[in-house]
Amino acid sequence: MAIPMSGDSPPRFAHDSEAELARILDYYGVAWQYEPDVFPISWNADGAVVESFAPDFYLPEIDLYVELTTLKQSLVRKKNRKLRWMRQLYPEVRVKLFYARDFRALMLKYGRLDFLTGVTAANGAYAHTGAGASAAAELGPRTSAAG
Repeated sequence: MAIPMSGDSPPRFAHDSEAELARILDYYGVAWQYEPDVFPISWNADGAVVESFAPDFYLPEIDLYVELTTLKQSLVRKKNRKLRWMRQLYPEVRVKLFYARDFRALMLKYGRLDFLTGVTAANGAYAHTGAGASAAAELGPRTSAAG
């Protein structure tokens, strides 16, 4: 079972790509929550949680979690492993993993070349120093505007 995160303060994004995705979702009126839930995926012998997975975004209108993995390849492998465990333990939870190539394609599709100008590619990893706004259709089969 997911453990809800607490707090009403504005999100502190771990990476510029998360802030950019939030702007895109806002632009299209897609309701989102930043890291609202933590899913335990590993426990020690005493039953204490030793590893968990907190997807970056939750889109409540389409019941979909989105995880961006646009950083180092070693982190991609770790997220892939966590996502495999998550899918085994919580098969009812829908999660879309966005790789660096997916995020780059989204930026290109919506003309965010200014965002990509500050992006450096190295082993499929991206680091950015800019800002932006525009698109969410690729995130799930049904998107509806936030009310």
